[in-house]
Amino acid sequence: MKKKVSKSSSGRSPDKRRRGRRAVQYGLVFVGCVLVMDALVGEKGLLEMLKKRQEYRALEQSLAAIRADNARLSEEVRRLQEDASAIEDLARRELGLIKPGEKLFILKDVPPTDSSRPK
Repeated sequence: MKKKVSKSSSGRSPDKRRRGRRAVQYGLVFVGCVLVMDALVGEKGLLEMLKKRQEYRALEQSLAAIRADNARLSEEVRRLQEDASAIEDLARRELGLIKPGEKLFILKDVPPTDSSRPK
């Protein structure tokens, strides 16, 4: 009696099935690599997130500096509204004003003479 060689249920030889599986594996590896690359350098990837965090820290520092400046200016406004001597100090400093009876001396900077220089 002769035995019949039965073919697989899919009708393919084992070699073709291996090639198909290998192609599917390569396809999955390729898709995985694309997903990893997108997670690293994509629009919402790791590098973009790190860049945005750095921008956030810079903006936080800028905001803190602006708030400190705002507090300083608010304090200066309060002093100018409540203290007459603050207004006088500001007028003398900013406008160069003097009181009646005071004398103004203007000193010019003269370059220093170096006595150790040979003539």
